[in-house]
Amino acid sequence: MQPTVFITGATSGFGEACARRFARAGWSMVLTGRREERLLSLANELGKQCDVLPRVLDVRDRAAMQTAIDQLPERFTTLRGLINNAGLALGTEAAQVCSLDDWETMVDTNIKGLLYSTRLLLPRLIAHGAGASIVNLGSIAGNWPYPGSHVYGATKAFVRQFSLNLRCDLQGTGVRVTNLEPGLCESEFSLVRFAGDAHKYNAVYANAKPLQPSDIAETIFWLMNQPAHININSLELMPVSQAWNNFSIDRGGVA
Repeated sequence: MQPTVFITGATSGFGEACARRFARAGWSMVLTGRREERLLSLANELGKQCDVLPRVLDVRDRAAMQTAIDQLPERFTTLRGLINNAGLALGTEAAQVCSLDDWETMVDTNIKGLLYSTRLLLPRLIAHGAGASIVNLGSIAGNWPYPGSHVYGATKAFVRQFSLNLRCDLQGTGVRVTNLEPGLCESEFSLVRFAGDAHKYNAVYANAKPLQPSDIAETIFWLMNQPAHININSLELMPVSQAWNNFSIDRGGVA
C-alpha cells in the first residue's frame, strides 16, 4: 500500500511543488485548493504517476473541511502525512495604516484554517501511527520581527508554538510534528502580498538567488522520510544571500 499525504494550498507555490515531489515518489495524495481549474489540471497531470484525489475548498470554511474529510474514500482512512501549507501574507503597510480586513483574512487562513485541517485529520494520522508526520509551514517571520510583518509574523509565531504544543499532546502516538520556517523564497506568495504588483515582486528577488518552492518541497519530503524515531521539531532555512541586519534606531528625538 502506498503512503498517503494530505496537502492544503496545492494550486501554487510550496503546495504545488510538494504535490509534484511526492507524486514522483508514488505517494497517494489528497490535494486541496480554492482555484478549481488549477487544482483539477494539476490532479489530472499528476494522476498519471500516482493516486490523486482533488478537493476544491477553502481551509477557512470549517463546514466544507469537515464534509470533505468525512467523505474521503476508504483508501485514505489512514494518512502518513499532512502538509499544512495553505497560508498567505497581505500587505506591507505599517499596523496603524493597514487593512483590518487583511488582518482578519490572515488570521482566518494561517491560524484557523491550519487548526481545522489538523484537528479533523489527527485521527487518520494517529491511526497510521509510527512514521506519520505533520509539517506546518511556518516562517522566519514567526521568529524574527520586521516592519510590516505585524499580524503575518504573529500568525506564524502561533504556528510555531502550536506545533510544539501539539508534539506534547501526540507523545506516544508515533505522530511527528515539524514547524518548517522558510526565509526568502520566490513564489506566488509575494505576488499575493503585493496585490499583484509585479514591480514590487521582482524587486524583492532581484539578484538575491532566493529559495525556490522545489527546495521547500525537497526539504519536506526529507523530513517525512526520516526514521520513525526521529522528530525534527523545527527547521529554519534561508538562502545564503539572506541574513539579519542591525537594530533600527529612531534618532528623531521623540520620547
